[in-house]
Amino acid sequence: MTPKAIQVACSNCNLRELCMPVDVTDQDMDKLDSLVATRRKIRRGESLFSNGDRFDALYAIRTGFFKTRVTTEDGRDQVTGFQMAGEIIGLDGIVGDRHSCDAVALEDAEVCEMPYGRIEELSREVPALQTHVHKIMSREIVREHGVMLLLGSMRAEERLAAFLLNLVQRLHARGFSRSELVLRMTREEIGSFLGLKLETVSRTFSKFAEDGLIEVKHRHVRILDIEALRTLVNAPEGR
Repeated sequence: MTPKAIQVACSNCNLRELCMPVDVTDQDMDKLDSLVATRRKIRRGESLFSNGDRFDALYAIRTGFFKTRVTTEDGRDQVTGFQMAGEIIGLDGIVGDRHSCDAVALEDAEVCEMPYGRIEELSREVPALQTHVHKIMSREIVREHGVMLLLGSMRAEERLAAFLLNLVQRLHARGFSRSELVLRMTREEIGSFLGLKLETVSRTFSKFAEDGLIEVKHRHVRILDIEALRTLVNAPEGR
Protein backbone atom coordinates (compact mmCIF):
# COMPACT_ATOMS: atom_id res chain seq x y z
CA MET A 1 0.00 0.00 0.00
CA THR A 2 1.41 3.40 -0.93
CA PRO A 3 1.86 6.19 1.65
CA LYS A 4 -0.80 8.19 -0.19
CA ALA A 5 -3.29 5.35 0.13
CA ILE A 6 -3.00 5.22 3.91
CA GLN A 7 -2.80 8.95 4.49
CA VAL A 8 -5.59 10.27 6.71
CA ALA A 9 -6.78 13.85 6.53
CA CYS A 10 -6.21 15.58 9.88
CA SER A 11 -9.45 17.49 9.32
CA ASN A 12 -11.42 14.21 9.44
CA CYS A 13 -9.56 12.59 12.34
CA ASN A 14 -11.41 12.15 15.64
CA LEU A 15 -8.18 13.01 17.51
CA ARG A 16 -7.72 16.29 15.67
CA GLU A 17 -8.40 18.49 18.71
CA LEU A 18 -5.84 16.60 20.77
CA CYS A 19 -2.84 16.73 18.47
CA MET A 20 -3.61 19.59 16.06
CA PRO A 21 -4.28 23.32 16.63
CA VAL A 22 -7.91 24.38 16.91
CA ASP A 23 -9.63 27.47 15.48
CA VAL A 24 -7.80 27.40 12.15
CA THR A 25 -9.34 28.45 8.84
CA ASP A 26 -10.43 25.89 6.25
CA GLN A 27 -7.56 27.07 4.06
CA ASP A 28 -5.02 26.47 6.83
CA MET A 29 -6.62 23.10 7.61
CA ASP A 30 -6.06 22.07 4.00
CA LYS A 31 -2.37 22.84 4.49
CA LEU A 32 -2.26 20.88 7.75
CA ASP A 33 -3.78 17.90 5.96
CA SER A 34 -0.52 17.64 4.00
CA LEU A 35 1.49 17.38 7.22
CA VAL A 36 1.06 13.65 7.77
CA ALA A 37 3.33 11.80 5.37
CA THR A 38 2.28 8.26 6.25
CA ARG A 39 0.64 6.15 8.90
CA ARG A 40 2.76 3.44 10.49
CA LYS A 41 1.62 0.33 12.31
CA ILE A 42 3.83 -0.75 15.21
CA ARG A 43 3.34 -4.16 16.77
CA ARG A 44 3.44 -4.72 20.52
CA GLY A 45 7.04 -4.86 21.71
CA GLU A 46 8.44 -3.16 18.61
CA SER A 47 10.26 0.18 18.71
CA LEU A 48 8.99 3.23 16.88
CA PHE A 49 12.49 4.69 17.24
CA SER A 50 15.54 3.89 19.35
CA ASN A 51 18.22 5.81 21.20
CA GLY A 52 20.72 7.15 18.66
CA ASP A 53 18.37 6.99 15.68
CA ARG A 54 18.40 10.02 13.42
CA PHE A 55 15.58 12.44 14.20
CA ASP A 56 13.49 13.44 11.22
CA ALA A 57 9.85 13.33 12.32
CA LEU A 58 7.37 13.71 15.15
CA TYR A 59 4.65 11.11 15.59
CA ALA A 60 1.01 11.57 16.56
CA ILE A 61 -0.25 8.41 18.23
CA ARG A 62 -3.47 7.39 16.51
CA THR A 63 -4.13 4.18 18.45
CA GLY A 64 -2.30 2.28 21.16
CA PHE A 65 0.07 2.95 24.03
CA PHE A 66 3.83 3.52 24.12
CA LYS A 67 6.50 3.72 26.77
CA THR A 68 9.73 5.67 26.47
CA ARG A 69 12.83 4.32 28.15
CA VAL A 70 16.53 4.98 28.51
CA THR A 71 19.25 2.50 29.41
CA THR A 72 21.39 3.39 32.42
CA GLU A 73 25.16 2.98 32.49
CA ASP A 74 24.84 -0.30 34.38
CA GLY A 75 22.52 -1.70 31.71
CA ARG A 76 19.16 -1.25 33.44
CA ASP A 77 16.13 0.06 31.54
CA GLN A 78 14.52 3.16 33.06
CA VAL A 79 10.99 4.02 31.93
CA THR A 80 10.70 7.78 31.41
CA GLY A 81 7.07 8.08 30.35
CA PHE A 82 3.90 6.54 28.93
CA GLN A 83 2.16 7.99 25.88
CA MET A 84 -1.33 7.32 24.54
CA ALA A 85 -3.55 8.09 21.55
CA GLY A 86 -3.75 11.79 20.74
CA GLU A 87 -0.29 12.57 22.13
CA ILE A 88 2.85 13.56 20.24
CA ILE A 89 6.00 11.48 20.61
CA GLY A 90 9.56 12.07 19.40
CA LEU A 91 10.25 15.52 20.85
CA ASP A 92 13.45 14.23 22.46
CA GLY A 93 15.19 14.27 19.07
CA ILE A 94 14.78 17.97 18.32
CA VAL A 95 17.76 19.18 20.36
CA GLY A 96 20.54 16.95 19.02
CA ASP A 97 19.03 15.68 15.75
CA ARG A 98 19.08 12.17 17.22
CA HIS A 99 16.68 10.40 19.54
CA SER A 100 17.84 10.07 23.14
CA CYS A 101 15.46 7.29 24.18
CA ASP A 102 13.58 4.25 22.89
CA ALA A 103 9.84 4.40 22.16
CA VAL A 104 8.32 0.93 22.51
CA ALA A 105 4.71 -0.07 21.77
CA LEU A 106 2.92 -1.57 24.78
CA GLU A 107 0.20 -2.88 22.45
CA ASP A 108 -0.38 -2.89 18.70
CA ALA A 109 -0.37 0.75 17.72
CA GLU A 110 -0.63 3.13 14.80
CA VAL A 111 1.05 6.52 14.43
CA CYS A 112 0.87 9.41 12.00
CA GLU A 113 4.36 10.36 10.87
CA MET A 114 4.94 14.12 10.50
CA PRO A 115 8.30 15.07 8.94
CA TYR A 116 9.85 17.78 11.13
CA GLY A 117 11.07 19.76 8.13
CA ARG A 118 7.48 19.99 6.93
CA ILE A 119 6.34 21.08 10.41
CA GLU A 120 8.89 23.92 10.37
CA GLU A 121 7.86 24.92 6.86
CA LEU A 122 4.14 24.94 7.66
CA SER A 123 4.73 26.77 10.95
CA ARG A 124 5.84 29.78 8.95
CA GLU A 125 2.63 29.66 6.92
CA VAL A 126 0.22 28.72 9.71
CA PRO A 127 1.03 30.64 12.95
CA ALA A 128 -1.45 28.49 14.89
CA LEU A 129 0.70 25.43 14.18
CA GLN A 130 3.82 27.12 15.54
CA THR A 131 1.92 28.11 18.68
CA HIS A 132 0.62 24.55 19.03
CA VAL A 133 4.11 23.05 18.74
CA HIS A 134 5.35 25.46 21.40
CA LYS A 135 2.48 24.38 23.68
CA ILE A 136 3.37 20.72 23.17
CA MET A 137 7.00 21.43 24.09
CA SER A 138 5.91 23.45 27.12
CA ARG A 139 3.60 20.63 28.21
CA GLU A 140 6.54 18.23 28.02
CA ILE A 141 8.65 20.50 30.24
CA VAL A 142 5.81 20.73 32.76
CA ARG A 143 5.45 16.93 32.66
CA GLU A 144 9.15 16.46 33.38
CA HIS A 145 8.95 18.88 36.30
CA GLY A 146 6.02 16.86 37.63
CA VAL A 147 8.03 13.64 37.38
CA MET A 148 10.94 15.27 39.23
CA LEU A 149 8.55 16.29 42.01
CA LEU A 150 7.05 12.81 42.04
CA LEU A 151 10.41 11.11 42.44
CA GLY A 152 11.97 13.69 44.71
CA SER A 153 9.49 14.28 47.49
CA MET A 154 6.59 11.83 47.42
CA ARG A 155 6.05 8.60 49.33
CA ALA A 156 5.09 5.40 47.50
CA GLU A 157 1.35 5.89 48.14
CA GLU A 158 1.49 9.44 46.84
CA ARG A 159 3.43 8.43 43.73
CA LEU A 160 0.98 5.69 42.75
CA ALA A 161 -2.04 7.88 43.52
CA ALA A 162 -0.63 10.70 41.36
CA PHE A 163 0.12 8.22 38.58
CA LEU A 164 -3.42 6.79 38.55
CA LEU A 165 -5.03 10.24 38.69
CA ASN A 166 -2.90 11.50 35.82
CA LEU A 167 -3.63 8.43 33.72
CA VAL A 168 -7.40 8.52 34.21
CA GLN A 169 -7.46 12.29 33.55
CA ARG A 170 -5.66 11.85 30.22
CA LEU A 171 -7.92 8.94 29.25
CA HIS A 172 -11.05 10.92 30.16
CA ALA A 173 -9.91 13.71 27.81
CA ARG A 174 -10.10 11.08 25.06
CA GLY A 175 -13.68 10.12 25.89
CA PHE A 176 -13.02 7.25 28.28
CA SER A 177 -14.41 6.71 31.78
CA ARG A 178 -13.52 9.05 34.64
CA SER A 179 -13.06 6.12 36.99
CA GLU A 180 -12.12 2.97 35.07
CA LEU A 181 -8.98 2.11 33.15
CA VAL A 182 -7.05 -0.83 31.79
CA LEU A 183 -3.34 -0.65 32.53
CA ARG A 184 -1.40 -1.27 29.33
CA MET A 185 1.88 -1.35 31.23
CA THR A 186 3.12 -3.94 33.71
CA ARG A 187 3.54 -3.21 37.41
CA GLU A 188 7.27 -3.56 36.89
CA GLU A 189 7.14 -0.79 34.25
CA ILE A 190 5.06 1.37 36.59
CA GLY A 191 7.69 0.83 39.28
CA SER A 192 10.49 1.76 36.89
CA PHE A 193 8.70 5.01 36.04
CA LEU A 194 7.86 5.86 39.65
CA GLY A 195 11.22 4.84 41.09
CA LEU A 196 9.67 2.02 43.13
CA LYS A 197 10.43 -1.68 43.43
CA LEU A 198 7.91 -4.13 41.99
CA GLU A 199 7.08 -5.39 45.48
CA THR A 200 6.31 -1.85 46.63
CA VAL A 201 4.01 -1.21 43.66
CA SER A 202 2.11 -4.46 44.26
CA ARG A 203 1.87 -3.78 48.01
CA THR A 204 0.58 -0.24 47.40
CA PHE A 205 -2.06 -1.45 44.92
CA SER A 206 -3.20 -3.98 47.54
CA LYS A 207 -3.33 -1.29 50.25
CA PHE A 208 -5.43 1.00 48.05
CA ALA A 209 -7.82 -1.90 47.40
CA GLU A 210 -8.04 -2.81 51.10
CA ASP A 211 -8.73 0.83 51.99
CA GLY A 212 -11.56 1.01 49.45
CA LEU A 213 -9.84 3.51 47.17
CA ILE A 214 -9.70 1.25 44.12
CA GLU A 215 -10.84 -2.13 42.85
CA VAL A 216 -8.27 -4.19 40.96
CA LYS A 217 -8.88 -7.18 38.68
CA HIS A 218 -5.69 -8.09 36.86
CA ARG A 219 -4.94 -4.98 34.74
CA HIS A 220 -8.41 -3.50 35.11
CA VAL A 221 -8.59 -0.75 37.74
CA ARG A 222 -11.75 0.96 38.96
CA ILE A 223 -11.32 4.07 41.09
CA LEU A 224 -13.84 3.99 43.94
CA ASP A 225 -12.76 7.07 45.90
CA ILE A 226 -11.09 9.63 43.66
CA GLU A 227 -11.20 12.31 46.36
CA ALA A 228 -9.20 10.11 48.72
CA LEU A 229 -6.54 9.68 46.03
CA ARG A 230 -6.45 13.44 45.50
CA THR A 231 -6.14 14.00 49.24
CA LEU A 232 -3.19 11.59 49.32
CA VAL A 233 -1.39 13.52 46.59
CA ASN A 234 -2.09 16.90 48.15
CA ALA A 235 -1.38 15.89 51.74
CA PRO A 236 0.81 18.43 53.60
CA GLU A 237 4.41 17.62 54.47
CA GLY A 238 5.13 16.11 57.86
CA ARG A 239 2.12 13.80 57.84
